[in-house]
Amino acid sequence: QVQVVESGGGLVQAEGSLRLSCAASGTTLSFDAMGWYRQAPGNQRELVAAIIPNGLTRYGDFVKGRFNISRDKVKKMVYLQMDSLEPEDTAVYYCYFGFRGHKYWGQGTQVTVSS
Repeated sequence: QVQVVESGGGLVQAEGSLRLSCAASGTTLSFDAMGWYRQAPGNQRELVAAIIPNGLTRYGDFVKGRFNISRDKVKKMVYLQMDSLEPEDTAVYYCYFGFRGHKYWGQGTQVTVSS
């Protein structure tokens, strides 16, 4: 059974940084995609960053160069470095690992940015 666990969330002041980590375990699948979504209260879940099957990266429009996604395929880890955080980035951040179009999700980690 695939397990996906995020870590690294917390409270940070505006203009600060956080690094989120996410690990997949319990499987021998070779994931072909992975990434991060977020959801703020009252809002829909939105893409933050992803590594898609051809290895390219995608970012939400709001990222504007502030975040960077990276991965360790062997360790089945994905990371999200977030810099220049803004109060509007406050949300629950969800990680996923994808295999042939199916996404395996974590439970989420709270990121709160204070002004």
